[in-house]
Amino acid sequence: MAPLVAPRQLTVPPAHERDVLNMALVIPLQGPAGIFGPSCESCATLAVEDINAEGGVLGRELNLVPVDGGTAPATVAAEVDALIRVGAIEAVTGWHISAVREVIAPMIGGRVPYAYTALYEGGEHRPGVFMTGETPDQQLGPALDWFARSVGVRRWTIVGDDYVWPRSSARTARRFLRQIGGTVCDEMYVPLGTTDFSEVLHRVEASGCEAVLMLLIGQDAVEFNRAFSAWGLDRDVLRFSSLIDENVLLASGADTTRGLMTSAGYFEDLATTSGLDFAATYLSRFGPDAPVLNSLGESCYEGVRLLTELMRRAASVEVQPMTSVSEGLSYESPRGTVELRDRHLRQTVFLAVADGLLWDVIQQL
Repeated sequence: MAPLVAPRQLTVPPAHERDVLNMALVIPLQGPAGIFGPSCESCATLAVEDINAEGGVLGRELNLVPVDGGTAPATVAAEVDALIRVGAIEAVTGWHISAVREVIAPMIGGRVPYAYTALYEGGEHRPGVFMTGETPDQQLGPALDWFARSVGVRRWTIVGDDYVWPRSSARTARRFLRQIGGTVCDEMYVPLGTTDFSEVLHRVEASGCEAVLMLLIGQDAVEFNRAFSAWGLDRDVLRFSSLIDENVLLASGADTTRGLMTSAGYFEDLATTSGLDFAATYLSRFGPDAPVLNSLGESCYEGVRLLTELMRRAASVEVQPMTSVSEGLSYESPRGTVELRDRHLRQTVFLAVADGLLWDVIQQL
Protein backbone atom coordinates (compact mmCIF):
# COMPACT_ATOMS: atom_id res chain seq x y z
CA MET A 1 0.00 0.00 0.00
CA ALA A 2 1.36 3.42 -0.89
CA PRO A 3 2.17 5.71 2.06
CA LEU A 4 -0.59 8.14 3.02
CA VAL A 5 2.04 10.73 3.80
CA ALA A 6 5.63 10.87 2.69
CA PRO A 7 7.91 8.97 5.11
CA ARG A 8 10.33 11.22 6.96
CA GLN A 9 14.08 10.98 6.82
CA LEU A 10 15.54 10.28 10.25
CA THR A 11 17.07 13.39 11.75
CA VAL A 12 19.28 12.60 14.72
CA PRO A 13 19.22 15.48 17.21
CA PRO A 14 22.28 16.40 19.26
CA ALA A 15 22.76 14.01 22.15
CA HIS A 16 21.63 15.29 25.56
CA GLU A 17 21.49 18.97 24.81
CA ARG A 18 21.22 20.47 28.27
CA ASP A 19 18.14 22.55 27.51
CA VAL A 20 16.30 20.09 25.24
CA LEU A 21 14.65 16.78 26.07
CA ASN A 22 14.20 14.68 22.93
CA MET A 23 11.32 12.17 22.88
CA ALA A 24 10.78 9.69 20.02
CA LEU A 25 7.24 9.72 18.60
CA VAL A 26 6.60 6.33 16.96
CA ILE A 27 3.51 6.57 14.75
CA PRO A 28 2.52 4.87 11.47
CA LEU A 29 3.12 6.93 8.36
CA GLN A 30 2.41 4.10 5.91
CA GLY A 31 0.68 0.73 5.68
CA PRO A 32 -2.88 -0.10 6.84
CA ALA A 33 -2.48 1.97 10.03
CA GLY A 34 -1.00 4.95 8.17
CA ILE A 35 -4.49 6.44 8.00
CA PHE A 36 -4.08 7.33 11.69
CA GLY A 37 -0.65 8.99 11.43
CA PRO A 38 -1.59 12.64 10.77
CA SER A 39 -4.05 12.72 13.69
CA CYS A 40 -1.45 11.18 16.00
CA GLU A 41 1.23 13.66 14.98
CA SER A 42 -1.03 16.70 15.40
CA CYS A 43 -2.16 15.70 18.90
CA ALA A 44 1.38 14.92 20.04
CA THR A 45 2.52 18.29 18.67
CA LEU A 46 -0.22 20.02 20.64
CA ALA A 47 0.91 18.24 23.82
CA VAL A 48 4.49 19.42 23.32
CA GLU A 49 3.34 22.99 22.75
CA ASP A 50 1.20 22.90 25.89
CA ILE A 51 4.03 21.46 27.98
CA ASN A 52 6.61 23.92 26.69
CA ALA A 53 4.20 26.78 27.39
CA GLU A 54 4.16 25.55 31.01
CA GLY A 55 7.95 25.77 31.18
CA GLY A 56 8.88 22.42 29.66
CA VAL A 57 10.08 19.35 31.54
CA LEU A 58 12.40 19.92 34.50
CA GLY A 59 13.48 23.20 32.97
CA ARG A 60 14.12 21.69 29.54
CA GLU A 61 12.28 22.25 26.28
CA LEU A 62 10.50 19.15 25.00
CA ASN A 63 11.14 18.11 21.40
CA LEU A 64 9.65 15.25 19.35
CA VAL A 65 11.75 13.03 17.09
CA PRO A 66 9.43 11.28 14.57
CA VAL A 67 9.89 7.58 13.81
CA ASP A 68 7.76 5.80 11.19
CA GLY A 69 5.98 3.01 13.05
CA GLY A 70 4.31 1.76 9.87
CA THR A 71 7.34 -0.13 8.59
CA ALA A 72 8.40 -3.65 9.60
CA PRO A 73 8.60 -4.02 13.40
CA ALA A 74 12.29 -4.95 13.30
CA THR A 75 13.04 -1.84 11.24
CA VAL A 76 11.19 0.39 13.69
CA ALA A 77 12.99 -1.19 16.63
CA ALA A 78 16.39 -0.79 14.99
CA GLU A 79 15.74 2.92 14.42
CA VAL A 80 14.66 3.48 18.01
CA ASP A 81 17.63 1.48 19.28
CA ALA A 82 20.04 3.59 17.22
CA LEU A 83 18.57 6.79 18.66
CA ILE A 84 18.92 5.50 22.22
CA ARG A 85 22.46 4.19 21.73
CA VAL A 86 23.78 7.56 20.51
CA GLY A 87 21.93 9.40 23.28
CA ALA A 88 19.68 11.20 20.81
CA ILE A 89 16.44 10.47 22.71
CA GLU A 90 15.58 10.08 26.39
CA ALA A 91 12.02 8.72 26.08
CA VAL A 92 9.71 6.97 23.60
CA THR A 93 5.96 7.27 23.05
CA GLY A 94 3.41 6.87 20.28
CA TRP A 95 0.55 4.91 18.76
CA HIS A 96 1.56 1.80 16.80
CA ILE A 97 0.24 -1.72 16.52
CA SER A 98 1.08 -4.36 19.13
CA ALA A 99 3.33 -6.22 16.69
CA VAL A 100 5.62 -3.18 16.76
CA ARG A 101 5.41 -2.81 20.56
CA GLU A 102 6.31 -6.49 20.98
CA VAL A 103 9.67 -5.80 19.29
CA ILE A 104 10.32 -2.27 20.58
CA ALA A 105 9.68 -2.96 24.28
CA PRO A 106 12.30 -5.71 24.79
CA MET A 107 14.76 -3.82 22.59
CA ILE A 108 14.44 -0.70 24.77
CA GLY A 109 14.88 -2.94 27.78
CA GLY A 110 14.16 -0.23 30.33
CA ARG A 111 16.98 2.04 29.13
CA VAL A 112 14.50 4.89 28.64
CA PRO A 113 10.82 5.27 29.60
CA TYR A 114 8.33 4.12 26.96
CA ALA A 115 4.67 5.20 26.95
CA TYR A 116 2.63 2.99 24.62
CA THR A 117 -0.60 4.81 23.75
CA ALA A 118 -2.66 2.34 21.71
CA LEU A 119 -5.51 0.30 23.12
CA TYR A 120 -4.12 -3.18 23.33
CA GLU A 121 -4.70 -6.77 24.43
CA GLY A 122 -3.35 -6.36 27.98
CA GLY A 123 -0.56 -8.09 29.86
CA GLU A 124 2.37 -5.74 29.17
CA HIS A 125 4.62 -5.43 32.27
CA ARG A 126 8.14 -4.98 30.93
CA PRO A 127 10.29 -2.55 32.94
CA GLY A 128 9.90 1.10 32.01
CA VAL A 129 6.75 0.60 29.88
CA PHE A 130 3.69 2.71 30.72
CA MET A 131 0.33 2.11 29.02
CA THR A 132 -2.22 4.84 28.29
CA GLY A 133 -4.61 2.86 26.07
CA GLU A 134 -7.78 0.98 26.86
CA THR A 135 -7.58 -2.72 27.72
CA PRO A 136 -10.23 -5.43 27.13
CA ASP A 137 -11.46 -5.39 30.74
CA GLN A 138 -12.30 -1.69 30.31
CA GLN A 139 -13.49 -1.73 26.74
CA LEU A 140 -14.30 -5.08 25.13
CA GLY A 141 -15.91 -7.03 27.98
CA PRO A 142 -18.33 -4.27 29.02
CA ALA A 143 -19.31 -3.72 25.37
CA LEU A 144 -20.12 -7.40 24.81
CA ASP A 145 -22.14 -7.37 28.02
CA TRP A 146 -24.05 -4.30 26.80
CA PHE A 147 -24.89 -6.01 23.50
CA ALA A 148 -26.24 -9.04 25.36
CA ARG A 149 -28.28 -7.07 27.90
CA SER A 150 -29.53 -4.18 25.76
CA VAL A 151 -30.10 -5.66 22.30
CA GLY A 152 -29.99 -9.42 22.96
CA VAL A 153 -26.94 -10.03 20.77
CA ARG A 154 -24.96 -13.09 21.86
CA ARG A 155 -23.95 -14.77 18.57
CA TRP A 156 -20.71 -13.31 17.21
CA THR A 157 -18.34 -13.93 14.33
CA ILE A 158 -14.80 -12.61 14.76
CA VAL A 159 -12.88 -11.09 11.81
CA GLY A 160 -9.37 -9.85 12.52
CA ASP A 161 -5.99 -9.05 11.08
CA ASP A 162 -3.46 -11.80 11.66
CA TYR A 163 -1.20 -10.56 14.45
CA VAL A 164 -1.02 -10.43 18.23
CA TRP A 165 -3.69 -7.85 19.14
CA PRO A 166 -6.60 -9.39 17.18
CA ARG A 167 -5.79 -12.96 18.22
CA SER A 168 -5.30 -12.08 21.89
CA SER A 169 -8.43 -9.89 21.91
CA ALA A 170 -10.41 -12.75 20.37
CA ARG A 171 -9.34 -15.08 23.18
CA THR A 172 -10.52 -12.48 25.67
CA ALA A 173 -13.81 -12.06 23.79
CA ARG A 174 -14.45 -15.81 23.90
CA ARG A 175 -13.92 -15.77 27.66
CA PHE A 176 -16.30 -12.83 28.15
CA LEU A 177 -18.92 -14.44 25.91
CA ARG A 178 -18.81 -17.71 27.85
CA GLN A 179 -19.58 -15.72 31.01
CA ILE A 180 -22.72 -14.17 29.49
CA GLY A 181 -23.93 -17.22 27.57
CA GLY A 182 -22.66 -15.98 24.23
CA THR A 183 -21.29 -17.92 21.26
CA VAL A 184 -18.52 -17.45 18.69
CA CYS A 185 -20.06 -18.71 15.46
CA ASP A 186 -16.89 -18.40 13.38
CA GLU A 187 -13.45 -16.86 13.66
CA MET A 188 -11.08 -15.87 10.86
CA TYR A 189 -7.93 -13.81 10.31
CA VAL A 190 -6.54 -12.09 7.23
CA PRO A 191 -3.10 -10.68 6.38
CA LEU A 192 -2.48 -6.98 7.03
CA GLY A 193 -3.26 -5.08 3.85
CA THR A 194 -6.13 -7.34 2.72
CA THR A 195 -8.47 -5.78 0.14
CA ASP A 196 -10.57 -8.77 -0.98
CA PHE A 197 -13.00 -9.87 1.75
CA SER A 198 -15.33 -11.98 -0.44
CA GLU A 199 -14.40 -15.31 1.18
CA VAL A 200 -14.67 -13.77 4.65
CA LEU A 201 -18.11 -12.38 3.90
CA HIS A 202 -19.31 -15.75 2.60
CA ARG A 203 -18.36 -17.23 5.96
CA VAL A 204 -19.93 -14.37 7.93
CA GLU A 205 -23.18 -14.87 6.05
CA ALA A 206 -23.11 -18.63 6.57
CA SER A 207 -22.25 -18.39 10.26
CA GLY A 208 -25.69 -17.23 11.38
CA CYS A 209 -24.18 -14.60 13.63
CA GLU A 210 -26.01 -11.55 14.94
CA ALA A 211 -22.91 -9.35 15.02
CA VAL A 212 -19.30 -9.21 13.82
CA LEU A 213 -16.43 -8.35 16.14
CA MET A 214 -14.08 -6.43 13.84
CA LEU A 215 -10.44 -6.62 14.91
CA LEU A 216 -9.13 -4.97 11.76
CA ILE A 217 -6.69 -2.05 11.48
CA GLY A 218 -7.14 1.18 9.55
CA GLN A 219 -7.42 0.67 5.82
CA ASP A 220 -8.28 -3.00 6.31
CA ALA A 221 -11.35 -1.90 8.30
CA VAL A 222 -12.23 0.53 5.52
CA GLU A 223 -12.13 -2.20 2.88
CA PHE A 224 -14.16 -4.55 5.10
CA ASN A 225 -16.84 -1.90 5.78
CA ARG A 226 -17.24 -1.17 2.07
CA ALA A 227 -17.50 -4.85 1.18
CA PHE A 228 -19.81 -5.61 4.12
CA SER A 229 -22.27 -2.93 3.01
CA ALA A 230 -22.06 -3.86 -0.68
CA TRP A 231 -22.83 -7.46 0.30
CA GLY A 232 -25.97 -6.24 2.10
CA LEU A 233 -24.98 -7.71 5.45
CA ASP A 234 -25.42 -4.36 7.20
CA ARG A 235 -29.21 -4.85 6.96
CA ASP A 236 -29.22 -7.69 9.48
CA VAL A 237 -25.80 -7.98 11.15
CA LEU A 238 -24.30 -5.47 13.58
CA ARG A 239 -20.61 -4.63 13.72
CA PHE A 240 -18.51 -3.69 16.73
CA SER A 241 -14.86 -2.69 16.70
CA SER A 242 -12.79 -1.55 19.65
CA LEU A 243 -10.33 0.11 17.25
CA ILE A 244 -12.07 2.29 14.72
CA ASP A 245 -12.09 6.06 14.39
CA GLU A 246 -13.45 8.97 12.39
CA ASN A 247 -10.71 8.54 9.76
CA VAL A 248 -12.04 5.05 9.04
CA LEU A 249 -15.62 6.34 8.92
CA LEU A 250 -14.65 9.05 6.43
CA ALA A 251 -12.70 6.65 4.22
CA SER A 252 -15.42 3.98 4.40
CA GLY A 253 -18.23 6.38 3.42
CA ALA A 254 -21.46 7.30 5.18
CA ASP A 255 -23.43 4.59 3.38
CA THR A 256 -21.26 1.82 4.88
CA THR A 257 -21.60 2.60 8.59
CA ARG A 258 -25.13 1.41 9.38
CA GLY A 259 -25.08 -0.77 12.51
CA LEU A 260 -21.42 0.00 13.28
CA MET A 261 -20.41 0.64 16.91
CA THR A 262 -17.25 1.23 18.93
CA SER A 263 -16.00 2.02 22.42
CA ALA A 264 -13.17 4.31 23.51
CA GLY A 265 -11.96 6.59 26.26
CA TYR A 266 -12.22 9.69 24.08
CA PHE A 267 -14.44 11.01 21.28
CA GLU A 268 -14.24 14.44 19.67
CA ASP A 269 -17.93 15.11 20.39
CA LEU A 270 -17.88 13.76 23.93
CA ALA A 271 -19.86 16.28 25.98
CA THR A 272 -17.45 16.67 28.88
CA THR A 273 -15.75 19.92 29.85
CA SER A 274 -12.26 18.50 29.40
CA GLY A 275 -13.12 16.90 26.07
CA LEU A 276 -14.82 19.96 24.61
CA ASP A 277 -11.99 22.22 25.78
CA PHE A 278 -9.44 19.98 24.09
CA ALA A 279 -11.43 19.93 20.83
CA ALA A 280 -11.69 23.72 20.87
CA THR A 281 -7.95 24.10 21.46
CA TYR A 282 -7.17 21.63 18.68
CA LEU A 283 -9.41 23.48 16.22
CA SER A 284 -7.92 26.83 17.17
CA ARG A 285 -4.36 25.53 16.73
CA PHE A 286 -4.71 23.54 13.51
CA GLY A 287 -7.79 25.01 11.81
CA PRO A 288 -10.80 23.44 10.08
CA ASP A 289 -8.65 21.44 7.64
CA ALA A 290 -6.67 19.73 10.41
CA PRO A 291 -6.37 15.94 10.59
CA VAL A 292 -9.40 14.38 12.23
CA LEU A 293 -9.43 14.62 16.02
CA ASN A 294 -10.09 11.14 17.41
CA SER A 295 -9.29 8.73 20.21
CA LEU A 296 -6.18 7.34 18.51
CA GLY A 297 -4.70 10.77 17.90
CA GLU A 298 -5.64 11.98 21.37
CA SER A 299 -3.87 8.95 22.82
CA CYS A 300 -0.58 10.45 21.60
CA TYR A 301 -1.39 13.61 23.55
CA GLU A 302 -1.85 11.30 26.56
CA GLY A 303 1.48 9.57 25.99
CA VAL A 304 3.45 12.81 25.91
CA ARG A 305 1.52 14.19 28.89
CA LEU A 306 1.90 11.01 30.97
CA LEU A 307 5.68 10.86 30.55
CA THR A 308 5.90 14.55 31.40
CA GLU A 309 3.82 14.12 34.58
CA LEU A 310 5.96 11.17 35.66
CA MET A 311 9.21 13.06 35.03
CA ARG A 312 7.97 16.05 36.98
CA ARG A 313 6.80 13.89 39.89
CA ALA A 314 10.07 11.94 39.96
CA ALA A 315 12.24 15.01 39.29
CA SER A 316 14.06 12.71 36.87
CA VAL A 317 13.93 11.33 33.34
CA GLU A 318 15.28 7.94 34.44
CA VAL A 319 13.11 4.82 34.43
CA GLN A 320 13.60 3.69 38.04
CA PRO A 321 12.62 6.98 39.73
CA MET A 322 9.68 7.39 37.36
CA THR A 323 8.46 3.87 38.08
CA SER A 324 8.80 4.35 41.83
CA VAL A 325 6.41 7.34 41.80
CA SER A 326 4.02 6.00 39.14
CA GLU A 327 1.46 4.14 41.25
CA GLY A 328 -1.59 6.31 41.85
CA LEU A 329 -0.39 9.20 39.69
CA SER A 330 -3.51 11.19 38.81
CA TYR A 331 -3.97 14.20 36.57
CA GLU A 332 -6.51 15.95 34.36
CA SER A 333 -6.48 15.16 30.64
CA PRO A 334 -8.86 15.45 27.66
CA ARG A 335 -10.24 12.10 28.88
CA GLY A 336 -11.08 13.64 32.26
CA THR A 337 -9.40 12.54 35.47
CA VAL A 338 -7.09 9.62 34.78
CA GLU A 339 -5.03 7.55 37.20
CA LEU A 340 -2.06 5.24 36.74
CA ARG A 341 -2.42 1.79 38.30
CA ASP A 342 0.15 -0.95 37.72
CA ARG A 343 1.58 1.33 34.98
CA HIS A 344 -1.77 1.28 33.13
CA LEU A 345 -3.94 4.38 32.82
CA ARG A 346 -7.39 3.82 34.31
CA GLN A 347 -10.05 5.83 32.52
CA THR A 348 -13.74 6.06 31.71
CA VAL A 349 -14.80 4.29 28.50
CA PHE A 350 -17.82 5.21 26.38
CA LEU A 351 -19.92 3.35 23.81
CA ALA A 352 -20.80 5.03 20.51
CA VAL A 353 -22.78 4.22 17.38
CA ALA A 354 -21.92 5.49 13.92
CA ASP A 355 -24.23 8.17 12.58
CA GLY A 356 -23.03 8.53 9.02
CA LEU A 357 -19.51 9.92 9.34
CA LEU A 358 -19.73 10.80 13.05
CA TRP A 359 -19.84 8.91 16.34
CA ASP A 360 -22.89 9.37 18.54
CA VAL A 361 -21.84 8.60 22.13
CA ILE A 362 -24.76 6.79 23.74
CA GLN A 363 -23.50 5.83 27.18
CA GLN A 364 -20.66 5.16 29.58
CA LEU A 365 -19.61 1.54 29.92
